[in-house]
Amino acid sequence: MKTKKKDTQSGRWSAAVTSTSNALDLEEGVFTSDNPAAIAASLKRSALRSNRRKGTPFQSAMSMLNFYINRAGKNLPEKQRQVLEAAKGKLREAFGKA
Repeated sequence: MKTKKKDTQSGRWSAAVTSTSNALDLEEGVFTSDNPAAIAASLKRSALRSNRRKGTPFQSAMSMLNFYINRAGKNLPEKQRQVLEAAKGKLREAFGKA
C-alpha cells in the first residue's frame, strides 16, 4: 500500500497547491483582505495574466477562490468566510457573469 508524500514545508498538500498552482500566480495575501472587491480584482488580474490555466479566466479565478474556502475549512474565521463568499459575487460581476 502506497502512502502519499506530504508537502515538507507545511505538512499539507493544499498549501503546496495554493503556492505552486499551475493555474494562477496569486498576489501575496490575496485571501487575507477584508475587502471582497479587492479579492475579486486580484483574482481577475491573476487569471487574465496566466498563460498556464486550462479553463477560462473566470473558471480559474472562481476555482482558486472555492479551493481556498474549502481547504481552510473550520480554521477559517466566520468573518473571513463571509468576506470570501462575498468575493464570489464580486468576481462574477467583474467577469460580467452576474
